[in-house]
Amino acid sequence: MARSGASTMKTTFLDAMLRATELTRAQSLLEATRQIQIAVRGASSPDERRTGALLLEAPSSFSRSEANSESSHAPAQRNPRARVRRPLRETVELLRKAKLPGAPSRRRVRPMIPEGAAYLSRNFSCAAGSRDYKIFLPSSLEKHAPLIVMLHGCTQGSDDFAVGTRMNDLAEESGFIVVYPEQTTSANNAGCWNWFNHGDQIRDMGEPSIIAGMTRSVITEHAVDASRVFIAGLSAGGAMAVVMGATYPELYAATGVHSGLAFGAATDVISAFAAMRGSAPRADTRSMADAVRTIVFHGTADHTVHPSNGELIFSDVHSSIGDGAKISFAEDERGGRMFRRTMVADAAGIPLVEHWEVQGLGHAWSGGDSRGSYTDAHGPNASREMVRFFLERQPSD
Repeated sequence: MARSGASTMKTTFLDAMLRATELTRAQSLLEATRQIQIAVRGASSPDERRTGALLLEAPSSFSRSEANSESSHAPAQRNPRARVRRPLRETVELLRKAKLPGAPSRRRVRPMIPEGAAYLSRNFSCAAGSRDYKIFLPSSLEKHAPLIVMLHGCTQGSDDFAVGTRMNDLAEESGFIVVYPEQTTSANNAGCWNWFNHGDQIRDMGEPSIIAGMTRSVITEHAVDASRVFIAGLSAGGAMAVVMGATYPELYAATGVHSGLAFGAATDVISAFAAMRGSAPRADTRSMADAVRTIVFHGTADHTVHPSNGELIFSDVHSSIGDGAKISFAEDERGGRMFRRTMVADAAGIPLVEHWEVQGLGHAWSGGDSRGSYTDAHGPNASREMVRFFLERQPSD
């Protein structure tokens, strides 16, 4: 996904990737590969090539969500002599392993750890799989501390995300624990959480099962206050944070979503592309009756995940709120950027959902540290606002 200040992703690029996906479904490997190579070579900047690399995550996701597709996905008429035919699973695997120009790499940075604090490497395994994670324990840690789970975006890693969001600094300041799960490139070529796979949007299955299990493990090991457990993320991580809040509402008290997508916005790669462009109806309309408290950040100049996705997340949570809630609007400027905040609060004034629209912000963490990827130092500090939202008094009954 593109960093702040990068050239916008051309519609022609996305169209080429959509054609490549359709060709893969139709078992035309050579033509699909040619389309992808043309699209990546045609990118006009390194940032666009990184964006292209994100879309190359698609083949790896097919291995689970599309490998068992019926032949009805292919064109109605085929000429078996027109091209070499391969089993779809083999076609997908070959495309997944293709090494194309502009492949992303994770930024190698490491957070500075205050004296007395700890930043530890851990691993969690369950029936659904295994993931590494980092855990930050502040020097002021006490029993029954809050916990925030942070899900990185595509091509990022735990360290990069910790540096870019400065969440460890806030944890040291306020005494909460931070956990940074890390996606594997074997699960997704670009290191994206597979928010768009139907099997990764269901409770006790796939990546939600892994992340929830990891969260419970940390709660037990460090005597976390189970009523103050939160989850947040950027981009694909933000979309997965929404999934976690929707599928485990009893586990997470609130979610923070930066440049993400709504629950059920996509159920496969094709609908994921369309959702990112903001040009498709909901792929899934599952109920959000159990929506948890949510704070949303999105830039108006985000050309990777269309700003309408932030509006949709807000709308989903707002529609789940009962009578008595009050909506308010505010416009202000921080860090050189104007923003508009829409807030829905309960009768006691506790925010249930907030939507921050940051003017001129691209696909980047607002108020982030430039040493991390996908950050913008300008504008309101998304990390601080999320912590404020998370740790405020509990909503009234």
